[in-house]
Amino acid sequence: MNFSIYFTGLMVGLSLIVAIGAQNAFILRQGLRNEHVFAVCLACALSDAVLIVLGVTSLQQIARLMPWLDPVMRYGGAAFLAWYGAKSLYSALRSNAALAAAGAKTASFRQTLATCLALTWLNPHVYLDTVVLLGTISTRYPGQQASFAAGAVTGSFLFFFSLGYGATWLRPIFSKPSAWRVLETLVAATMWIIAFKLMGGM
Repeated sequence: MNFSIYFTGLMVGLSLIVAIGAQNAFILRQGLRNEHVFAVCLACALSDAVLIVLGVTSLQQIARLMPWLDPVMRYGGAAFLAWYGAKSLYSALRSNAALAAAGAKTASFRQTLATCLALTWLNPHVYLDTVVLLGTISTRYPGQQASFAAGAVTGSFLFFFSLGYGATWLRPIFSKPSAWRVLETLVAATMWIIAFKLMGGM
């Protein structure tokens, strides 16, 4: 293990993941509601780990074998994000009681996990950050890609669990229905902006 390259992978991984996106907004929301937080954080971190390893080990082979994958992921991802944005906006426009953290309806574990995995695996930005960017950067360290990948994977675990459980500190703010309305509106806007960029990039 080369700890210098491991640290580089950690920092690069964190720098790519901290931007507010569909996945991060969902984790924040789950953390604020205290719903299936561990499972959501673990699912996101493990998914990132799989994609990072895939990018570091197989980026060039994937591009050659599946040139159709990019447009499929763009269209499918844009459609899903647009739908989820509409769902979030609908939540923002509902009554105050439904938006309050204590009165919010708890989603089932299966439903929550399915949404989490969809936001991860149907979002082309996740592939861009993990498979493409991290996979490309890892080529700068021939023979030490494993150290780089380990650092990037560590960064994902640190960030997701910090975001999910750190949301606890924000709960006093989100005890007010108006704060939930703002959050859901921002989530909707984020989803639609990403979807628009995906479609515009075609």
